[in-house]
Amino acid sequence: MSKVLKLDVFGRTMWARRTDNGWKLFIRGQEGKDRPGPNVVPSDIVSPEDLVDFLSDLYHESARPHRPRVIILSGEEI
Repeated sequence: MSKVLKLDVFGRTMWARRTDNGWKLFIRGQEGKDRPGPNVVPSDIVSPEDLVDFLSDLYHESARPHRPRVIILSGEEI
C-alpha cells in the first residue's frame, strides 16, 4: 500500500504519492488531467507533515492573505 495526499499548495491543487524513494508530486490541470509535478522532494522527507513544511518553504512566494498555508485536503492508502 502507498499513501496518496491531496494538497492545496497556496491555491494550487497537488497530489503526492508516497513511494519507496520518497514522495512524487502531481499537478492537476484545468482540464482535469494530472501531470508530473516538480521532482524536488528530498527522499528523507517521510511524513505528510514534513512534506507540508517542505512545500510551504518551496512555494512561499505563492502565499496570499486568503491562502496563507499548505493544507492537506485528503489522504488515503491505496
